[in-house]
Amino acid sequence: MKIVYWTSTGNTEEIANLIAEGLSKENIKAELFNISSDKVEITDSDSIIALGCPAMGDEELEEGEFRVFFDENKSKLNGKKVILFGSYGWGDGKWIRDWAEETEATGATVALEPLMINYAPDDKEEIINYGVKISKLA
Repeated sequence: MKIVYWTSTGNTEEIANLIAEGLSKENIKAELFNISSDKVEITDSDSIIALGCPAMGDEELEEGEFRVFFDENKSKLNGKKVILFGSYGWGDGKWIRDWAEETEATGATVALEPLMINYAPDDKEEIINYGVKISKLA
């Protein structure tokens, strides 16, 4: 399973790694891709994909890299189960609710309640358990 993310401070990357740890507890191998440094493509064989991006600016997706990646791959999400996660430091989660709505408009299913973590992950076990929940969707 692919976990694709963008991170600024490292918080979203830490979340991605903890989700992967939860998946590995259920013997599911996660491939992690930081779109700032890794080339990644969403393919037909990706039935479930996790996407992570922190809230930026006025509660929106990061525009320089992640928004570009998301817009280029929207058409490939149709029919897939998508998991959304990210960190935030202000606001009430509008960015992830808008992102979930936009994702479902592609024909994808947001398969779990998106995971929002305020700043850095404190409850690491909560995020690992989220990865275990994702494994049950496979």
